[in-house]
Amino acid sequence: MPWSSGDPMIRKRARRRRLQRGVIIIPSTFTLGNVFFGVFAMVMASRGAYEWAAWFIVFAGILDTFDGGLARFTRTGSRFGAELDSLADAVSFGVAPAMVMYQLYWADGSWSWLLSYLFVTAVVVRLARFNVEQGGEAKRSFHGLPSPAAGMMLATSYPFTQTAFFEAYLSTLPWTQIMGILMVLLSALMLSHVPYARMPRVGLRTPRTRINSAIAVAAIVTAIAAPRYYFFPVLFAYAVWGLLKSVAIGFLDRLPERDPLLEVDEDEDDDEPGDDEEARPLDYGGLGPRYRARRRNPLVRRRRTTPPDDNATEDTT
Repeated sequence: MPWSSGDPMIRKRARRRRLQRGVIIIPSTFTLGNVFFGVFAMVMASRGAYEWAAWFIVFAGILDTFDGGLARFTRTGSRFGAELDSLADAVSFGVAPAMVMYQLYWADGSWSWLLSYLFVTAVVVRLARFNVEQGGEAKRSFHGLPSPAAGMMLATSYPFTQTAFFEAYLSTLPWTQIMGILMVLLSALMLSHVPYARMPRVGLRTPRTRINSAIAVAAIVTAIAAPRYYFFPVLFAYAVWGLLKSVAIGFLDRLPERDPLLEVDEDEDDDEPGDDEEARPLDYGGLGPRYRARRRNPLVRRRRTTPPDDNATEDTT
């Protein structure tokens, strides 16, 4: 019996295909919302509303978190989605924070805009490297500081400067120079291979996921209750903690198990190499038949590899 358009199996497959297409659109919608808030943050910065610009970049970071989670949950991740997400991150966490910093601190300078250029360059290079090295693979940590963390840290520095704690204890510091140094350091951390932890898994199945869920709920409540005090210190601590942890692990990995000054080589006077080594024949199996033949027969090495000239005489010596 031939298949017809009224067959229920065909209608079921068509509905499933339409549903899958609709599900694929959802993560991309969140990604485009990420771009919307990044552009809106630049608009707010141009109007002098720097605090709103900071919160719009934070909103972009929230959408950036959800689009990847939705893509994994619905199993609709694709190469197109990964590239779109990287382009969105370059706008929201590269260009937008650099624009906010330029408007805040260096709008009157001649060449200080190069700091913003350096930061944007680090963001796009870091995203391109991420797509090549880690995109689409299961990963326990990020290689280098993630660009959303760096961008949101710069953006939320302005709301932190509006707090009473900042006004009382930190307002007298040279923040123009400090923020310039911070941008350079964040650019270096993004391009480094310092491992930074991912967001921990949450849930109720295991004790560890339950603890992570409790911490996540407490963090969300604190962020909503006191956003000015929360975002910049937490993101700054995240960047510093990853760097210090990497330095500590690297230092501990290089510590010798024994003191090298106390180690005595009993065979120090024995200069004859290979006394305790087993003689092993060399294997030329992976170098091709011509190379093996030349190693076995020395006469083959003197054979011409190109056809002889017709006018040349044979060498019989």
